[in-house]
This record gives sequence, C-alpha cells and structure tokens, in this order.
Amino acid sequence: MFPIKTLWCLGLLAGLVWAPVAEARFGKRNTPSDSKSGTHDSSADPDTHEASAIGTEDDEDDGKKPRSRSSFDDDDDEDCCSDAAEDLAGDLLASLLGGLFEGAAEAIATSGTHLSSRMDPETSQLILAGRRHAVPLSFRLSAQRLLLLDDVRGVDLLAGLEGRRFGVETRMILLTQPTDDGSPGEDDLMLVSAHLTYAFVVRDALRLRAEGGLSTAHAPDTTLAGPSVALSFEACLWSPLDFEARAQLTPLPFLQVDATVGLALHLGSLMLRGGWRGLYLDDLGTVDGVAHVDRMHGPYFGGGFTF
Repeated sequence: MFPIKTLWCLGLLAGLVWAPVAEARFGKRNTPSDSKSGTHDSSADPDTHEASAIGTEDDEDDGKKPRSRSSFDDDDDEDCCSDAAEDLAGDLLASLLGGLFEGAAEAIATSGTHLSSRMDPETSQLILAGRRHAVPLSFRLSAQRLLLLDDVRGVDLLAGLEGRRFGVETRMILLTQPTDDGSPGEDDLMLVSAHLTYAFVVRDALRLRAEGGLSTAHAPDTTLAGPSVALSFEACLWSPLDFEARAQLTPLPFLQVDATVGLALHLGSLMLRGGWRGLYLDDLGTVDGVAHVDRMHGPYFGGGFTF
C-alpha cells in the first residue's frame, strides 16, 4: 500500500503545481480574488458548480463579472480616446504643414528682385513691380553643383548681402577628384573666398561690380591664403531671365583663375542657375618646389534665393 499512497500523493502534488501554469497558457491572469476563492476541478462540467451558502461564492462571482466588464469597457474607451487624439494630432500637424508650405510658396512667388510687370493705372504703361538689379538691399543664398570633366565633382556655396552700391560676399567650393599618383582613393580640395563688393554701374536692368578680399586653398598637403580680386556682371535678357558672368583672380602665393558664364531664371525669390565654369589652379611650387597645375572645366547647375 505504501507505493500506492506515495504515487497518489505525488499525483496530487503535480496537479497543484501545474494548475497555475495551465491557466497562464490560456491567457488568463491570476488575481488575488481568484486565489481566495480556491481551486476547482478542471474536469468538472462547466455548466455546474458546487453548492455554496447564499451571499458567499455566488455573490462574489456576481460581483466579479461587472467589474470585469467595466474594466474591458474602460480599455475600449481609452483606445477610442487615444485613436481620436491621434487623429486630431495628425489633422493639426497636416494643417500646420500645409499652411507653412502655402505661406512659403506665396512668399517666394510675391517677393524677390525680379517681379513681373504690371499696368500703371495712372499712365496706362507697363512698369516693373520690382527694381531688379537696382534694389536698395538684397540678400542672396545659393548652391551649385559642379560637373567638371576628368571625374571631378564639386559644390559651390554662395552667401551675399548687398546694398545699392556696397556689399559683402563669401563663397566656398568643395572639389573631389581622383588621386594623381594612381593609388585608390580621392583627393579633396576646398577653396574659400570672402570679398567686399562695390557696384560702380547700377541700373534697373544690369549691375557691374568689382570685388576684393581674401582667398584660401585647403589642399591635401598644404593650406594657402592670398589676396583675391574679381569682376562680376549681371544683366536682364528678359524680365525673369538674367545673363551672368564672373571672373576671379588670386595671384599669390598660389594662382587661381575662376570664370563662370551662364543664365539665371528668377521665379519670384527663387532663382535657378546653369552654365559653364572653368577653374585653373597652380600652387607655384609652394609645396615641394615643383609647380602642380590643375585645369578643370565643365557645366554647373543649381538654385537659390534672392530677397
């Protein structure tokens, strides 16, 4: 009889141990009220239960069910509220971004130095809404992509503030080209200039300016700086379309000749550019006593803003 009692006890102990695990597998969550009410036989008929005194187990069960339903209702309400809040936040964000884009588009279309012509109600003649190249103050910001020959790639960045006559302008050219010794990799070159400008010819349809300042070259093995001068010209071919030309010279301690010729299309304050660029660089032997020369030329295109 001892082995039978032992097996019966072990079976009862195993049933007690595995009972909570079975509930967890079916997604049920153990609560303190469940532990107080005790366990029941899982093999019993689900439609029947043991008799109990009035006001004890049945009342507890009756009290549990409304609480369980209310908890699910609260979860549904929270989900509905969260979804509504997310929809409202999305609508507000879409409205805000739409307003910003519409405002930016309107500001670009209605500003700039090259506005479309309009009819003067007093003289019945066409006049320009803007002064084009004779504005008292303008700000320029642009970026251009350089597609030079011999696998040379580059970016030209420009920022300038100009009054009717005087102004200031800074440029940065970033160039990437294959190594010249045949080794794998690329060489980076950065050219930076900062100029004061003076427009000695100012007309509504054209502007001719002289520039002077400092130019620097940051090469793989050296950094050079020297005086720089430039001459630039802008003229209206047709109200929104300009012809542009510019030439820059740095004579010492390195030689830099940079020339561009192209067209600029003004769409309000937005400006689209394109043309041809040539760049000549000579370090004049400042690195190792031997002059190293780079000749680069090719098309460019880009855009920017003029206010």
